[in-house]
Amino acid sequence: MKRNKKPNLNERKSRFSLTLLFSIIIFVILLVSVALAALTAYIFSRIGLIRIGFSDIPELRPLLLYMTIVSLIIGFGIAVLTLKYPLKPVNRMITQMNRLAVGDFKARLYFGKIMASHPAFREMSESFNKMAMELEGTEMLRSDFINNFSHEFKTPIVSIAGFAKLLKRGNLTEEQKREYIDIIEEESLRLSYMATNVLNLTKVENQTILTEISSFNLSEQIRSCVLLLENKWSGKHLDFVLEFPEYTIYANEELLRQVWINLIDNAVKFTPDYGTVEIKIDESEKLLSVSVINTGSEISPENQKRIFNKFYQADESHASEGNGVGLAIVKKIAFLHGGTVSVKSEHNVTSFKVELPKVK
Repeated sequence: MKRNKKPNLNERKSRFSLTLLFSIIIFVILLVSVALAALTAYIFSRIGLIRIGFSDIPELRPLLLYMTIVSLIIGFGIAVLTLKYPLKPVNRMITQMNRLAVGDFKARLYFGKIMASHPAFREMSESFNKMAMELEGTEMLRSDFINNFSHEFKTPIVSIAGFAKLLKRGNLTEEQKREYIDIIEEESLRLSYMATNVLNLTKVENQTILTEISSFNLSEQIRSCVLLLENKWSGKHLDFVLEFPEYTIYANEELLRQVWINLIDNAVKFTPDYGTVEIKIDESEKLLSVSVINTGSEISPENQKRIFNKFYQADESHASEGNGVGLAIVKKIAFLHGGTVSVKSEHNVTSFKVELPKVK
């Protein structure tokens, strides 16, 4: 799409109608002003505050009326011609908004030097450009997500189909059958996990009010989530440190379960074999803080700013499993509970910290 696309005939007609509308408004204002001035002069002359010396000369009345009409016509014509320039910023903004509307997220709004120096126009252009940049970034992430998600879905489906064909042919040993069935089961669970994550993101994004709140044992919930993911971390021979007392929280139990599963799964994924994952719970007067800490590669400061965005993956090679929605789910659920989530990564240690109010 061209960057400086000229308006078509319909757009030019629309812009001219806008100019005409403003001209009519100015004409009406001018007409009302003249009428008010004439009325004021008439009232003042009637009560004797002013004397109009030529009021008794009938020959001047048609001339005054003629001059008034001609002045109004000329003023209206000048308004039509000159309003084209003051309305240029409006036309420029409409053009860029039309570009955004058809999906051209590279559209940017710039004014001339004089207008750009005015705070209102400067704020308008900065807000518009920021919005366009955010839309462009979201569109890029969405495209990357679709490509990556398609690839992530295709790989286990191909594996399942391939090993199912091998099982169908027969002539396999019992050991081979068990191996192939285990692979099919693992790939099926992988598909289920990815689909569930996307559905969960859609669900929590559309949720604005926290419902189904109850009091439950937070410590026990975290331990059960660790056990739920045992197949993933036991295969890597990871050492889990879960040294915390019992804590009770008032929250949505199912939503918080998604938070811990995503954070623990994320920690297991990026911790090298024989590494360590630690989960800590700290308590203050009003907050409960849960930290999921893992050893391994660091997250760069640039990625830390974007890691909670939808569809964003810090691993741009997509070598690791995932589809970039898990941390977005964590952030949204923490927000729904009136809490926050943050990340700190340095010296080969990464820590995700979720802070939740004890009572909401």
